Amino acid sequence: MIQPRTLKGFRDYLPQAMLARERLIETARDVYRSYGFAPIDTPALEYLEILSGKGSDETDKQLYKFTDAGGREVGMRFDLTVPLARFAAQYAQELGLPFKRYHIATVWRGENTQRGRYREFMQCDFDTIGTESAASDIETALVIHDLLTKIGFAGTFTIQVNHRGVLNGLLESLGLQEQSTHVLRAIDKLAKIGAEKVSAEMQATAGATEAQAARVLEFAALEGTNAQVLDKLKPMVAGSEVGEAGLARLGEVLGGIQAAGVATDRVKLDVSIARGLDYYTGMIYETTLTALPEIGSVASGGRYDNLAQMFTKQRLPGIGASLGLDRLLSGMEELGMVPEVRTPAEVFVPLFSDELLGPLLKLSADLRAAGLRVELYNEAKKLGKQLQYADKRGHRIAVIAGPDELAAGECQVKNLADGSSATVKIADAPAEIAKLLGAV
Repeated sequence: MIQPRTLKGFRDYLPQAMLARERLIETARDVYRSYGFAPIDTPALEYLEILSGKGSDETDKQLYKFTDAGGREVGMRFDLTVPLARFAAQYAQELGLPFKRYHIATVWRGENTQRGRYREFMQCDFDTIGTESAASDIETALVIHDLLTKIGFAGTFTIQVNHRGVLNGLLESLGLQEQSTHVLRAIDKLAKIGAEKVSAEMQATAGATEAQAARVLEFAALEGTNAQVLDKLKPMVAGSEVGEAGLARLGEVLGGIQAAGVATDRVKLDVSIARGLDYYTGMIYETTLTALPEIGSVASGGRYDNLAQMFTKQRLPGIGASLGLDRLLSGMEELGMVPEVRTPAEVFVPLFSDELLGPLLKLSADLRAAGLRVELYNEAKKLGKQLQYADKRGHRIAVIAGPDELAAGECQVKNLADGSSATVKIADAPAEIAKLLGAV
């Protein structure tokens, strides 16, 4: 016998979790489409040269890679942004610019598993390719805001924003611009490992002095209102063209988000976030849940203006973000936000006898044609046992039609929550069921 088990970092989804997962995906699709983003798909496997060296040293180590049957070096995508850059470079003329897409698909990273983190997980990305406008930067935050709100986190999340240019401006003033990659990776770990270890990492990997590391940490610790932090940043990046440009864009984006009607306490300028991926060049975003900040960002992203240039001479700047579906679902399960739904079908039809299978198939088909989701029981058993099954499965309504009811063109519509029932004409059953479902 083979022991049934799953690989570390991978998980099965039982119906209750999978139904909740699909609802999140449907919500993401609705929000993305409301902003004009169109769906695409790309292969799970890419040539290894497409993926390697695009994220960071860490993501390179986490790549699932192998030689396929044709002798090609291939890898499984670790995110959906690098494949998008390849996709945009390959089809830019056909797509037209700017191009707005969403992509909901599985990605793989061989990272250490921990709370809310898996080696196989689904990302729900949206991106705009072909523009460097502030409007697209602002819109990215607005989509994240609408997405978390419609999922059910209204008022209980914070979108942290920053700009890589501001970080690079500080590093330029400290003479660390050539080591920016190492410094930014260290800063990105601040919430996880603390200031002391981040300082040690900057000194070890970036060659920063203790004083330089202290200056970076002082910068990352800036607090206050968005306006106050912007004012504190001005002297810190003064004289740096990239720093001043980044600061100006931050102010423009924060102003645009507020102009769109988003509450000021929903968006926070946080200069400590850096995002660990090397391809980010401008605005960066991370989103945390008020009740579970320890699980990390549930929606993150940023601007990557140079990524596609690895595949084409055409300039294809991009910006986007991703909903961490599985991490968010894990958080929702912890917060009791996943409802007890074990079946997608609200209506249950018992099977009284094999002789009634045909008429009950027709009844079930008519109810489905009226827009209801209906499960017909597959075996003729005692009604009590069938209703026990319906209760265990979470059906809300039972439509009971035995030989006498069918002969009279009637059925019994039973509310399984309170046990009440009404006998109605079969033609009137959909309206009666809709009334009961709407009352819950």
